Amino acid sequence: MTTTLQAPPKKNRRLVFPFTAIVGQEQMKLALLLNVIDPKIGGVMIMGDRGTGKSTTIRALADLLPEISVVAGDPFNSDPNDMEMMGEELREKVENNEHIDTVQKKVPMIDLPLGATEDRVCGTIDIEKALSEGVKAFEPGLLAKANRGILYVDEVNLLDDHLVDVLLDSAASGWNTVEREGISIRHPARFVLVGSGNPEEGELRPQLLDRFGMHAEIRTVKDPDLRVQIVEQRAEFDQDPQGFLANYDEQQKALQQKLVDAQNLLPQITIDYEIRVKVSEICSDLDVDGLRGDIVTNRAAKAIAAFEGRTEVTVDDIRRVMPLCLRHRLRKDPLESIDSGYKVEKAVDRVFGLDVE
Repeated sequence: MTTTLQAPPKKNRRLVFPFTAIVGQEQMKLALLLNVIDPKIGGVMIMGDRGTGKSTTIRALADLLPEISVVAGDPFNSDPNDMEMMGEELREKVENNEHIDTVQKKVPMIDLPLGATEDRVCGTIDIEKALSEGVKAFEPGLLAKANRGILYVDEVNLLDDHLVDVLLDSAASGWNTVEREGISIRHPARFVLVGSGNPEEGELRPQLLDRFGMHAEIRTVKDPDLRVQIVEQRAEFDQDPQGFLANYDEQQKALQQKLVDAQNLLPQITIDYEIRVKVSEICSDLDVDGLRGDIVTNRAAKAIAAFEGRTEVTVDDIRRVMPLCLRHRLRKDPLESIDSGYKVEKAVDRVFGLDVE
C-alpha cells in the first residue's frame, strides 16, 4: 500500500536559466533530449570550447523535466511502481504489503567533482557495524543519489580511467554493486550520464569513448548578432530571473509535455527492416568496432521519431542522429582527432542513395 505525501515547500530554490531560451548548440540539445526520452541510449559526451554553455544547458534540462514519484526516505529515489529497480530492503517491504509513503521530487542532477574517490562515487560499507551488529550498514554514494536522474561529469577527460569505467558500467547496467570483506550491497543506479570536456586538455581513450552513446561537438558561436543575443539574454536573466522565466513558461511547459508524450510513445516506434540493414551496412563500411554503433543509432532514431510524434523511423531520422552516434567510434588511434561527422554523413548519403552528385 502506498500513499503520496506533498513534498516540502521549496525554500529559496535556485533559479535556473530556461532550456528553451538557450540559443544555438542544436547538436548538444538534441543529444540530451533523446537521452532523456530513452536513457538506454547510453549518455552523451559533450566536447567543446570553454564558456559555450555546457553546464548551463545540462542544469536547464534537469530543471525542465517533470517531477518524479519516489519512495519517501529512500536513498535511491526508488520508483514505487517499479519493483525491478528497488533496493533489497524496499522490495521486501513491498512483497510483505507494508505501508509505503511516496513523495514528488525534482529529477536529481548530480555533479561529480573531479577529485571524487571511488568510495564517494559508489558508497561505502561500514564493516565494523556489519560485524558487530550483523546489519549491512551502507553509506550511499553519488551513484545512489543520481538514480533516475542525470549524473554530470565536467572535464570527464581528466577523470581517472577506473572511475570512468565504474560510471559507464553503472549507466549501462542500471545497478551499482559495492563489495568489501565478503559483504556485498547492490542498489539501482539508472541515470543519464553526461560528460563534458575541452579537447585541448586531452581526449578519453577510444575504448571508454566508445561506451558513451552519443558524442556532441560544440563550438563558440561566431555570428556577432547571435553573440549579442546570448549576452543580452544572460544579462536579462541575471537582472530579473523571475520575469525572464515567466516569459518562457509556456515554451517550457510545452517542451516538458512533448518529452512525456515521447516517452509514452517510444514503445510503439518501429524501424523498417531495410533501414536497419542499411544502418548496419554503414557501420560496417565505416569499420566501427562492435555493435554499439548499430544499437545506439536504432535507439536514437526511435527516440527522435517519438519526440516528433511519429511511429515510424524515416531515413531523415537516421541521417540526423547517425553522426552523433558514430563520430566518436571511428577513431582507432588515440592521437587521431574525432571526426566532425562529415565521414558519417557521406556514408549515410551513399548507402541510402542520397548523393546529389
